[in-house]
Amino acid sequence: MEDSLDSMIHNYKHGFSGFAAMLTEDQAKQIGEFPEVISVKPSRRCRAATTRSWDFLDLNYQMPNDLLNKGRFGEDIIIGVVDSGIWPESRSFSDEGYGPVPSRWKGTCQVGQAWGSNNCSHKIIGARFYSAGVSEEDLKVVDFLSPRDADGHGTHTASTAAGSVVEGASYHGLAAGVARGGAPHARIAVYKVLWHNADGGNSGTDADLLAAIDDAIHDGVDVLSLSLGGFSDNSFGALHAVQKGITVVYAAGNDGPSPQTVENTSPWVITVAASKMDRSFPTVITLGNKQQIVGQSLYYQGKNSSRSIFRSLTDGGQCTAADLNGTDLKGKIVLCATPNSPMEFGLKEVFGKALGNVLNGGGSGLIFVQYTTDLLGPCGSIPCVLVDIDTGKKIRKYLATVSSPVARIEPTRTITGKEILAPKVASFSSRGPSPDYADIIKPDIAAPGANILAAMGNSYEIMSGTSMAAPHVTGIIALLKALHPNWTPAALKSAIVTTASVTGEHGMPILAEGLPRKIADPFDYGGGHINPNKAADPGLIYDIDPNDYNYFFGCTVTKSSSSCNTTSVPGYLLNLPSISVPDLRYPISVSRTVTNVGEVDAVYRAAIESPAGVKIEVEPSVLVFSAANKIQTFQVKISPMWRLQGDYTFGSITWYNDQRTVRIPVAARITIHDFFADVA
Repeated sequence: MEDSLDSMIHNYKHGFSGFAAMLTEDQAKQIGEFPEVISVKPSRRCRAATTRSWDFLDLNYQMPNDLLNKGRFGEDIIIGVVDSGIWPESRSFSDEGYGPVPSRWKGTCQVGQAWGSNNCSHKIIGARFYSAGVSEEDLKVVDFLSPRDADGHGTHTASTAAGSVVEGASYHGLAAGVARGGAPHARIAVYKVLWHNADGGNSGTDADLLAAIDDAIHDGVDVLSLSLGGFSDNSFGALHAVQKGITVVYAAGNDGPSPQTVENTSPWVITVAASKMDRSFPTVITLGNKQQIVGQSLYYQGKNSSRSIFRSLTDGGQCTAADLNGTDLKGKIVLCATPNSPMEFGLKEVFGKALGNVLNGGGSGLIFVQYTTDLLGPCGSIPCVLVDIDTGKKIRKYLATVSSPVARIEPTRTITGKEILAPKVASFSSRGPSPDYADIIKPDIAAPGANILAAMGNSYEIMSGTSMAAPHVTGIIALLKALHPNWTPAALKSAIVTTASVTGEHGMPILAEGLPRKIADPFDYGGGHINPNKAADPGLIYDIDPNDYNYFFGCTVTKSSSSCNTTSVPGYLLNLPSISVPDLRYPISVSRTVTNVGEVDAVYRAAIESPAGVKIEVEPSVLVFSAANKIQTFQVKISPMWRLQGDYTFGSITWYNDQRTVRIPVAARITIHDFFADVA
């Protein structure tokens, strides 16, 4: 036992009791036999989940009545960012004009490599790093043994959530404008748990993550933002944070558009899907016959680059090393295609390999054909562009009709505005239903996460992923917390889910990119696309006492497991702002309780959209609120209309009056057997 204590790397004491240690299997087994020890389990690796957006969400300085102003720009709200660290010299973290650090702050500024106490400020008020659970081999990879961010991921997410206002930001002239976070006056506390590893990515461990959450509880953060995944979804660390009044925001993952890929699905956290906004990066390709075709790219011309000229164009097939073997590519633009992949981030990897093969073969540019352009490749100053399948066929047709085909790729431009259909759920965004808790709809909400400009080092770069979507929600939660300081994490979550949009600016249903593109449903975006200004005044909220989670998810861990396992009570009985019934064989009744946070005297009526094959009844159908009756409970009866082995269908329950609509999504699957073949 003494040897085990000597190898201890973390001691958890603020949110829960426990420790992490470097142990042999025999030592772990020995400790597990002590009667005082509830559970011993191995620490697993976690990974990073991967400025127009705030104006797109109608949070701008020119609207004095919006949430940004009502929430005082997030002033003195403390956002804990659990990620790969931060680059404190970035203009996005300037503390000019900031007052003293809030007196309730109990955190610290941990010094380390290339990080002194002066790197903390009135903006970055605390910083810690956690390397005890990381292997020595990974720590040898280029990184700073300190809160300093060598990767850029944490800097990007922190500046998205709470970056100060920076004029004239751009990515080599693209996406130019004002860069700022959702809560630009909020304070930032940094918890570095992600490290560069030998594989070229970044990762951390369960043990370090739990230590970071435990410290954040002690330090006094208001919101936790975690753009990472790959560890236990049933995080009892996050549950303890929520039970201490801290709202926890997670990325949903980047394994879409395949179903059942959503991560971080505990009901006590907010799980965020990624959307595309009304900005595009058109890149013009001119063929030798003067035909102009438009694709998407982030291609810019470097300072010493020559102007765009016509170059020979050739077909490289899939542009694998084998396809290009023996082909003269010198100085040529190469057309590459790839088979459709069910995973959008897989396409990004294929694109990167194709570009590398073309450049290694002497090629000068790339036209890449794929079904979606949600993830724009890292072209940099190399002429390259993504085109869809129809456009690829046009280029191939041109190649087949001339003996000496040529093409020219122009530098990318930036276009924003209502002419672009938005929002859409990005194809890479992970989808439900939840692989852990089918009786809880996940993700909860969608927010901008495709091609987001934010800080990286001393400059600004464009990144995509639910990692970029999560800090958008974090920033909005910070504003809501400033406006409604007494709201619980469940109330804040309810506000964003029940006021979310399911249609775009033109009244058209929000679409979900994928194979194929379709109208989005709750497994794509939960309640819908986030609408911050409506969330500020939701009318009704579905609140939850955080201790209620213990009835549905037994987080008293056992000898064999420390995960939060479901109890015999269905999760859909929680007072969530959604209902999911994955095994509907006979009529069931579900109760929901709403609290009036709007005008004292108010009347709401129910509007029901039943899922196909399902009948929903609500009783009572009218809710009357007054000073004496601020809380009302209603019953929802959900009945199958047929006896069959069905699939998920979707509907909603909306409470409305002349001023507001309060909508929750409903998912139901009719079954007659215990096996399920379809989950999409």
